[in-house]
Amino acid sequence: MRNRRFKVTDVAAPDKDNPPLRRNTQPSMAARAGSGSEDVRPGTSDGVRGSGSSHKRAWAMFLLLVALAVLTGIAIALILPKISSSVASSTGANNPTGEAANILQTLAVREDSRSAGGYNRGLFGFRQTDDDGNGCDIREDVLARDLKDIKYKYAGSCKVSSGVLNDPYTGTVIYFRRGAKTSAAVQIDHVVALHNAWDSGASQWPSAKKYKFANDPYNLLAVEGQANQEKGDASADAWLPTNKGFRCEYVARQIGVKAKYSLTVTQAEKDVMMGTLRSCPAQKLP
Repeated sequence: MRNRRFKVTDVAAPDKDNPPLRRNTQPSMAARAGSGSEDVRPGTSDGVRGSGSSHKRAWAMFLLLVALAVLTGIAIALILPKISSSVASSTGANNPTGEAANILQTLAVREDSRSAGGYNRGLFGFRQTDDDGNGCDIREDVLARDLKDIKYKYAGSCKVSSGVLNDPYTGTVIYFRRGAKTSAAVQIDHVVALHNAWDSGASQWPSAKKYKFANDPYNLLAVEGQANQEKGDASADAWLPTNKGFRCEYVARQIGVKAKYSLTVTQAEKDVMMGTLRSCPAQKLP
């Protein structure tokens, strides 16, 4: 029998210094790229689009925060001055310190702003006295005091037949002429209305004091008839002259009258009076 010869290839036996190479079972990057098993975020078709969506959300959130900051700034700018003004008013930080304002602070504030009830204008006896003894009532005396270029009914008379009024309530000029149809163009106003005085303490006065108050020249002004009718019995918180240049003096006279007769004010009256005096902080009493 022929002997068969085999070609023997030298193979190094494994040893501890040369361990056999382990086969890499992980797919290559190329294999992974072609496998279609990419890491894709849920809700997106690819990784790039997911990143873009995240940026859009971040940008939208940023814009929202900016908008909120702007709106907050606007709100503060609108509200803070009102709060500051209210605080200053309640603490007296912005209150004027002139004579009229100082006297106003001494007036008692009544909590109940309702009418005292039982008011009757006739109880005050307006134009029923002649305190200076000149033979004329208080209307004639006030006309003679407040009108210019006066002419009397006759020589030695105290009755005014004509004159010119620079109306303090409206700022207009009125040519007064006595007559049944013309006299009402100029009327005599109680600066502190009789009804307001009644509610402010006069309801408790004796008749003599009511008469004195109603015929006190300090509380009386010759004014345009229509303006007097529009005012009626209103207090300062309900009516002020349309002539803004006279409002400080008007309010100051009301304060002076109320102080003279120890009359009260409501909180609403006081607030309007003080607010008016802020435009003329050094205002004195007439």
